[in-house]
Amino acid sequence: MLRLLCSSGALITSRNDRNHKLLARAGRELTCEGFEFMMYPAWYEKWEEVASDLAAMDIAIVTFHVDKSVGELISRNEDGDIEQARENFTINCRMASMVGAKLLVLHLWGGMPSDRNIEVNIREYKVLREIAESFGLLLTIEDVPCNQQNPLQHMIALHEQYPDISFTFDTRFAAFHGLLDAFLSEEYGWLWNGPIKHVHIGDFAGEPMDWSALRHCLHPREGKIDFQRFFAHLAKVGYEGTVTVESTSVAEDGRMLTEKLNDTFTYLRSL
Repeated sequence: MLRLLCSSGALITSRNDRNHKLLARAGRELTCEGFEFMMYPAWYEKWEEVASDLAAMDIAIVTFHVDKSVGELISRNEDGDIEQARENFTINCRMASMVGAKLLVLHLWGGMPSDRNIEVNIREYKVLREIAESFGLLLTIEDVPCNQQNPLQHMIALHEQYPDISFTFDTRFAAFHGLLDAFLSEEYGWLWNGPIKHVHIGDFAGEPMDWSALRHCLHPREGKIDFQRFFAHLAKVGYEGTVTVESTSVAEDGRMLTEKLNDTFTYLRSL
């Protein structure tokens, strides 16, 4: 049976000053079965405090989304970037361990450099995986957008080099690249037979490669993705992992829209 999670990034944003303590109230109001905590760069100066606060809350943090700057630093690859990426990643692993998470989601590439030197990113995966494993964490690589090639190509290359690699599949990112049909096809059925360990849910309303439409993570039924088909596919392949809803649920004044999220949880459970 699927375990339905909520991303803290759907609720804690710049609109409410990235107040991580709001997650305690979200835990009381939401009908999900746990959370995926998203790390922000602003928290590095007080990461131990943030982790301690989270550990003291009566909530289940099941998965941990590594700060996106880790992949951006690897992609930029200027003097000191790789070392900084490893240092930041280690802090993320310490936090994940402290709050009880077992699975990490990583953007292995990102920023404007994106996948322009993808060989560097693929090579660095091995180092980051070793760090994650030293903390007893499962590292998964997400199908994040690219500006040179596409994430499916890179996932294939990663799997060829590291056959036991694990992935996180994001519906919105796949739709952005026009790859949903490919990911759900028999040709790439092998991805669902072990490598994909986690799923991110978010809708997408734009056309393929429409970067402006990627700014907003919509709730299912607000965009173009056929979630009935997608969940039918999960049932067909026997996927029983975790599923995190990432759809933005914060009002302009910073209020958490927990009722809207609960409506989305109810809809997804009906599928």
